Amino acid sequence: MKRALISVSDKTNIAHFASALISHGFEIISTGKTKQILDEAGVLTKSVEDITGFPEILDGRVKTLHPKIHGGILSLRNKPHHIDDVVSNNIEYIDLVCVNLYPFKETISVRSSTFDEAVEQIDIGGPSLLRSAAKNYEFVTVVTDINDYNLILTELESYGDTLPETKRQLSAKAFRTTAKYDSIIANYFTSFDNSSMIDTITISGDFKQHLRYGENPHQKAALYQLSDDPYSILQAILLNGKPLSYNNIQDANAAINILAEHSEPTAVALKHMNPCGVGTGETIFEAYQKAYKSDTISIYGGIVALNRVVTTELGFEINKLFLEIIIAPGFSKDALSILRKKKNLRILQLDTSQKSTDTVEYNSVNGGLLIQNIDKQIVSIDELHCVTKRFPSERELEQLHFAWKVVKHVKSNGIVITSGTQTVGVGAGQMNRVGAAKIALEQARNNGFTENLTLASDAFFPFDDVVKLAYEYGVNHIVQPGGSIRDNDSITACDNRYMTMVFTNNRHFKH
Repeated sequence: MKRALISVSDKTNIAHFASALISHGFEIISTGKTKQILDEAGVLTKSVEDITGFPEILDGRVKTLHPKIHGGILSLRNKPHHIDDVVSNNIEYIDLVCVNLYPFKETISVRSSTFDEAVEQIDIGGPSLLRSAAKNYEFVTVVTDINDYNLILTELESYGDTLPETKRQLSAKAFRTTAKYDSIIANYFTSFDNSSMIDTITISGDFKQHLRYGENPHQKAALYQLSDDPYSILQAILLNGKPLSYNNIQDANAAINILAEHSEPTAVALKHMNPCGVGTGETIFEAYQKAYKSDTISIYGGIVALNRVVTTELGFEINKLFLEIIIAPGFSKDALSILRKKKNLRILQLDTSQKSTDTVEYNSVNGGLLIQNIDKQIVSIDELHCVTKRFPSERELEQLHFAWKVVKHVKSNGIVITSGTQTVGVGAGQMNRVGAAKIALEQARNNGFTENLTLASDAFFPFDDVVKLAYEYGVNHIVQPGGSIRDNDSITACDNRYMTMVFTNNRHFKH
């Protein structure tokens, strides 16, 4: 008779699965609460204690760690000396192991949980059983996922056993399961260390969806979830349109990161991970109008992200454009009906009041992985340090602060030109700062903005050339990090032109 060992934390459908195994000639061995559930369901089982002759001890910390269990799982049934060991030690084979693990992740997800409570949810016997069964996959079927119950039962019905290829695939899944489980525990323990950069990193992710392709049609791609961050595109609800593409996800992520800097009604228009328009206003409609008028050309085929509910009036206005994606915390009933008329428009609902809980970000390089803390720093208005003879007014400080919050999210070298709380020119990803400034300033002039403008630079000015150029285009206020050995040249250039300049004393390179 074949034997199955069942010990599960998630007991969904376990009684049905065990009963079906019995109908296929299996004897069931079980532990603790799993055995209790099966017994109550009328499923005949033996306890692990019946097999080992040794009781569960240490509040259940030790149950299955015994030679009669692991010997029955790990023995190679085509090796004579393994067979001899099994016979001489009165061990019986175990042909199927069904285990899912203690809910460690679920425990630490509860804010009120303590460290000691988390420790008690570290499964020891479960991973050991899975690893033993997965190692001996040629002879043992290992089950970690309740979604695989039907597959196993179907193959037992059709072939009398699980197929060799299925056994190998289930083995790989078991090793992925234990690796993920261990990585969550390791990262939890590491989170209590002072150092964020450690000798070894472990990253695990859950498959979310296949993507049609990556950045280009010849590249395969998929989306995986690495955390439960509530302020994430992965948490958004798709209300209309096709699933997001690889590039859509990248752009949408960039858009909501810009949006996160602003608490007042704000609209972000974005294309290729750079903002083409950002505006704030008394209402979300006003904010959208500012973002749209910042660059009426580049917004075509882009993304619009908003931090207020889309009204009917705004729905009509947005519907005039061809957009890939709209992101907002909600939509009026009429606005949603209007926007859904465009079948391919992706409409995403995301709670923009949430705060991101992720602390690090990853970038791949050939043969390696770059890790850094997420750039969540932004100076307050009070921290803006005026270095020129002319001091900005309170309103001008607000405008300088707005421009600084936007340029933080522009690819380096980045320059942003604003008028009030509206972007009117963006120069992104240029090889020199003057080139970025020319692009942004020309765009502002072409949009009809030629006076009392604000310029923000993501990094310091090594020379005074940007200041002189900006003045010719109507810029009167500049915000930049400062820190160049030639800062005085830029300060003097501003003083000679009765311009204000404030330093932030921190930069925002974005590569």
